[in-house]
Amino acid sequence: VQLQASGGGLVQAGGSLRLSCAASGRSFSGYYMGWFRQAPGKEREFVAGISWSISIGSTLYKDSVKGRFTISRDNAKNTVYLQMNSLKPEDTAVYYCTTGGRMYEPTYWGQGTLVTVSS
Repeated sequence: VQLQASGGGLVQAGGSLRLSCAASGRSFSGYYMGWFRQAPGKEREFVAGISWSISIGSTLYKDSVKGRFTISRDNAKNTVYLQMNSLKPEDTAVYYCTTGGRMYEPTYWGQGTLVTVSS
């Protein structure tokens, strides 16, 4: 299984970035997809997750990103996205794409993409 994330970079506070992650190597039917992040000197934390079926309406967010970040997925492409608006310096971290049977305990992890927000 491979998870290839892209879209990270340097942005000023208040700006936007869109992360993408394409999964390959097996069927992901029924799997959650999501994003975690790890800031320098801090533990890795859950950012956002989305269920396989959008009709179930299961998206979850870390409280501090609610209203600013939006997670979505394209099941035909096995791809998950994270639209990040109104970015803050505290959003600076390496962002990891994940997938698996449990949203908070994913089985598979991508290599990470760095997001740096300057003040």
